[in-house]
Parts: sequence; structure tokens; C-alpha cells
Amino acid sequence: MTDQTFQLVAITLYLAAMIAIGWFAFRQTKDLDDYMLAGRGLKPGTAALSAGASDMSGWLLLGLPGAIYVSGLVEAWIAIGLTIGAWLNWKFVAPRLRSYTHVANNSITIPSFFENRLKDTSRLLRSVSGVIILVFFTFYVSSGMVAGGVFFENSFGSTFLTGMLIVAGVTLLYTLFGGFLGATLTDVAQGILMLAALIVVPLVALGATGGITATVDSIREVNPDLLSLTAGGSVLGIISAAAWGLGYVGQPHIIVRFMALRTPQDAKAGRRIGIGWMILTALGAIFTGLIGIAYFQQHPEVTLKNPETVFLLLSQFLFHPFVAGLVLAAVLAAIMSTISSQLIVCSSALVEDLYKIVGKKDASPKQLIMLGRLGVLLVAVVAGVIALGRDATILELVGFAWAGFGAAFGPVVLLSLYWKKLSTWGALASMVTGAIVVFAWGNSPLSATMYEIVPGFIASLVVAVVVSLATHKPSAEIEAEFDAAVAQAHDDYVALEAPVTSESGATRTA
Repeated sequence: MTDQTFQLVAITLYLAAMIAIGWFAFRQTKDLDDYMLAGRGLKPGTAALSAGASDMSGWLLLGLPGAIYVSGLVEAWIAIGLTIGAWLNWKFVAPRLRSYTHVANNSITIPSFFENRLKDTSRLLRSVSGVIILVFFTFYVSSGMVAGGVFFENSFGSTFLTGMLIVAGVTLLYTLFGGFLGATLTDVAQGILMLAALIVVPLVALGATGGITATVDSIREVNPDLLSLTAGGSVLGIISAAAWGLGYVGQPHIIVRFMALRTPQDAKAGRRIGIGWMILTALGAIFTGLIGIAYFQQHPEVTLKNPETVFLLLSQFLFHPFVAGLVLAAVLAAIMSTISSQLIVCSSALVEDLYKIVGKKDASPKQLIMLGRLGVLLVAVVAGVIALGRDATILELVGFAWAGFGAAFGPVVLLSLYWKKLSTWGALASMVTGAIVVFAWGNSPLSATMYEIVPGFIASLVVAVVVSLATHKPSAEIEAEFDAAVAQAHDDYVALEAPVTSESGATRTA
């Protein structure tokens, strides 16, 4: 067998396993609540690994190592900011969001939570937030498809289109039928695979470059500033990179995992597992980029045409072809886990947050699930068309979508959970302001000086507070729900809600 055949066998086994998991989830899915939120039965470890895998898309194994390879440790501020942001998200958002979405009419999507939290009868809040989700997630899904095309193009010499279609096709298959549970369970498997790869590759590469001292010497020969966290970066640039952490609280595909936890108290264990996973994988990606600098300095006969493929090439050079194939499957895992999670959120926005407003009020569970699957397909097709242009790097596409969600939803989520005076008009004005500022700033020369999430988040937060103070009307119902949600989120709260059960009577957990 040739090297490429070994790798293709490993990749095929991985893809088959993902489809099998999707089929298992399909068998467990009975209604729209199952399809969109897995019946609120996720164990903390499952939720943590799923959130991490769906968060750390292809940029973790392609974009971040590539950025470190080109610019050095100054690019690590993105990972530092993300880790801090993720910890804060698990600590302050997860328990309250889980409790509040249950208290607020058992909301199963972020837009429906906003509507129920603020008692918005106009349906504007739900509609606008649903549209924002569709717009920015289309770009986000497109980044995953670009990553898939780059992966197969560089690993197997296929065309970009072929690689993109393979990744999109398999991801669609298990997401269409497995729904949220399918996406979540595949995320767990993919998260474990990503962790293993990001530990093994830099360790083996370090041995190949002669150990720590030889590696550091080689990096310094290329450019000593590559080992500095500040050299080559401006104050605004470092702030921009670290500001990625601001985006966490507004990412629907991540915080929906909090909503699916069994209880708010599970957030504590989820935080420990999730942040531990994140620290290890982020360090692995950073060291992969740095050691890659030393490896290619020591092997000038090897050309690295695209810095974002440094992880791919190191795995191919350093491992048996079959093992390299499994390592390469980790890249697919990062890409596909994010795409699947985002497609499910898009599906929920189309069906739960838009169709239910204008469509049939008495649609059956089977009809709603079918509409959800059609929504997944529609978004995937549009994202695929955008991806064909390849007009931006993976990190640029991810960064734009991340900023959009962080600025549009982040302040509203925080104020919904921690401020009783947030009003419907304040939330609406905040979301629209955040989205517009990100679009305008991100497509102007200003984006070169400051990441668009910073002005977008600040403007969105200020507008939310100012407009809410001007339009707030006291509501006994809202205040009672707020107090109930806060009480349920406390560590010493004794849950009164019954375990989530399936139609067969079996307790549903994942």
C-alpha cells in the first residue's frame, strides 16, 4: 500500500465512525426539542468537550499554527484571550443561562430565550436575532468548508472543490439526521481526537528538531522576535487579539451547550473539563507552529507553501502513513465539529425562530424536524457558494463571524442574565448596533488597527443600557422569573424539575 492509501484508509474509518454516530443519534430523536437540544440531557463532560470541539474549528489546527509560524508568539494572544473568555463564559453565563432558559417558557434557542425573557409580543426580537444568526453563521460555515477544501488539497492532492464537497457531504449526512445529539456526540469523539493529535504532533516534532535547546536555537536563527509575546505587535494589535475572548458569550453554537445541560449545577464540572481541554489544545497548536519554524529551518529542502498547513505537513513527515492519517483526521474533526454545530443552530433559527412566526401553527413534530433538515441543507448550500470564492483566509472568515456574534449577542446575553431593566427595545437596538458596527468596521481600513469585535461590543453594550433605561417598564412577571432563574443557578439549589425522559420512559442523558 502507498502512503496515501494508508492515510485514506484512516480518514475513511474516521468518516464512517462519524456517520455511525449520526445514525445512532437519529434513532434517539423523536421531536423538535430532541433535534434542537437533545432533551436537555447532556452530562457536563459531554457538554464541555462538545462546546470545545464546536468552538475550536479548523483555525485551531490550521489557522493558529499558521499564524504562529508566520508571526511568532505574538499571535498567541488570541489563544490567551479565548481561554480567559471561555472560563468567564462557563463561570458566569453557563449556570444562569441553563436555569433561565428553563424558567423562561423552556426556551430551546437563543432568539426564543430573548423573546420569552423580555416578554416581547411583537416577535421582532426573535425575528431579528434569527436573521443575524443566519447571516453570520453562513460566513462561519463557509470558513469550515474552506478549511475542508484546503485540507484535502494539501493532504491528498485533490482539487479544492472535491475536498470541500467531501467534508460538507459527510457533515451534512450526520447532522441532517442526528440533529443536536448527533452533532454533540460526534463533537465528543472529535474533541478527544483533536486533543490526542495536538499532544502527539508537537512532542514528536520536538524530538525530530533535537529537543528544546536545539529547537529554540533554530527559531532564533530565523528571527529571535518570534519567541516574544510582544515583539512585532502594537498595543492595539495585542488588545485586538486578546479581545477574541469577548466573543464567547455571544456564540450561539457554544452557549446552546449550556442550555442542554442536565442542571445548572453541572456547569462547574463542565467548566473544569472544558477549560482543561482548551488549555492543552491551545498549547499544542502554539507549540506546533513554533516547532514547525525550527523543523523547516533545519530542512530547507522542504518547502512550506501555505503556513496554515504546517500541522498537516509535520504529521505527514513524522508518522507512519496510517498514524498520519489518524492525525489528519483530527483536522477534519476540528472542521466538521464546528460546521455541524453551526448548521444545527441555523436550522433552529429557521424553524423555531422564523418559520413558527409565519408558518403553520399546528405543524407536527415530524414536519418540524423535516423543515429543520431542509434548513440545514439550505444554509450549507449558500455557505458552499461563498467558500468557492476563497477570497479570505480561514482565520479571517472565522474572525469576522466571531466578531459579529460577539458584538450582536454578547451584551444582550449578559444583560439578560444579570440586569432586570433590560428592555425589548434596548435588546433590539443593541443587536442591530453590534452587527452594523462589525460589518462597517470589519470592511473598512480601520480593521487593520483594531479587531472589529472591540468597537462592536462596546457600542452594543452602551446602546443596550441607554435605550433600556429610556424604555424600561417594570414587570412583576419578568422580575419573578429573574429571581427564580438566579435561585436555580446557585450551587446549593436543589433541582425540582424531573429528569428528562424519552417516550420509552428511559432517562435521556448523553
